[in-house]
Amino acid sequence: MKRFLFTKIDNSPLIIFRIFFGILVALECYGAILTGWVRRTLVEPHFTFNFIGFDWLQPLPGQGMYLYFFVMGTLGTMIALGYRYRFSIISFTLMWAGVYLMQKASYNNHYYLLVLISGLMCFFPANRSHSLDVVHEPSLKTDSMYAYVKWVIVFQLLIVYVFASVAKLYADWLDFGILKILMRGKADYPVIGPLLQEPWVHATMGVFGILFDLLIVPALLFKPTRKIAFVASVFFHLFNSIVFQIGIFPYLSLAFTVFFFEPETIRSLFFKKKPPYLTKKVEVPQNQTLVYTLAGIYFLVQLALPIRHHFIEDDVLWTEEGHRLSWRMMLRSRNGTIGFKVVNQETGKSEMVDLDRYLTKKQKRRISTYPDFIWQFAQRLKKEYAEKGENVAVYAVNSKVSINGKPYRAFIDPSVDLARAEWDYFWHNEWILPSAKDKTKQGKPKF
Repeated sequence: MKRFLFTKIDNSPLIIFRIFFGILVALECYGAILTGWVRRTLVEPHFTFNFIGFDWLQPLPGQGMYLYFFVMGTLGTMIALGYRYRFSIISFTLMWAGVYLMQKASYNNHYYLLVLISGLMCFFPANRSHSLDVVHEPSLKTDSMYAYVKWVIVFQLLIVYVFASVAKLYADWLDFGILKILMRGKADYPVIGPLLQEPWVHATMGVFGILFDLLIVPALLFKPTRKIAFVASVFFHLFNSIVFQIGIFPYLSLAFTVFFFEPETIRSLFFKKKPPYLTKKVEVPQNQTLVYTLAGIYFLVQLALPIRHHFIEDDVLWTEEGHRLSWRMMLRSRNGTIGFKVVNQETGKSEMVDLDRYLTKKQKRRISTYPDFIWQFAQRLKKEYAEKGENVAVYAVNSKVSINGKPYRAFIDPSVDLARAEWDYFWHNEWILPSAKDKTKQGKPKF
């Protein structure tokens, strides 16, 4: 294990990845301003739906979020240049994590992956070559890194891809129904739009998606299949970029492949003047116990999060409990309806809430189908009325949800006062009505 983790290897893959990473996150942040994502997601809404427990984390007022993203883009440029690297990568990680946690109406697994990767990069010596830090302080320069840097990235990607593949092994993916639904919105794409509506295309995408996610990391690690796997990666990620338009992340995924090629190959491609590092000696650091401990805890959490929904009552596709942070990508399409009734506890007077007064169109789509959004909105209504001196109960009425085009079913118990309901962070919230698969409410055991 010591030889596997603590052998010194050429650091060319880490150095070029730092450059790619910095450029891409800078483009992501500047692009979020230019495309209007910041305006739509963080400026126009009266409030955002943060991750529960981070209620204090709200967007900056006025034009503050434009400045926030401009600063993050600048930090990305500093990362690429290797200028004050430790400060820039830690600052970017904290700021990006803040954006991720302060809003979930635009939740994306890729945003979560970026939190993880930028967090890991805080611990890596990615500025020890081809950086402004080395120009200012030549003693930093080195051509080597510990092998565990590579393997941490590889294992993280293995977790992402394998869990994404396993999650697809369910009925609505295997009969390609969800892909048919997802492709409906792409019908007007030039050239490929009509093609994306063909059943054989859905079948090809479904099978290829499962196999790619399951096999891509082993295929990239295995030298005889590496080039084929790389070509498949280019096709897969460019296809996702064109069809799903998910920003930098297909290109970030391609950037990860530098860790799978021989360091000498990466050095000869990108750093021809950089001397090769061929020693490959084992240097066990004094803090090896700390490395083992931190890595063990980190990966234990990463392995536990994607399986937690198996220990929560009812179907995750219905309740959404245990869905986030689990690499469950493109698995469902949710549609719903909902109304909110506020009842004054003293007078008994009731009124229906005008959702248009509070929410953007995107937030209204989310609040009709996601239980944590529903609960949070009820808490906001309770607080708003309390500030006016009214003690109210809040009920979700006419709450119905359709998953993957199936018939609508009642979703939230209309008799439960959500203003006084507690949110269960780890187990099932009983005010979510049972799915068709769990009519008896006898779900999975709690451990």
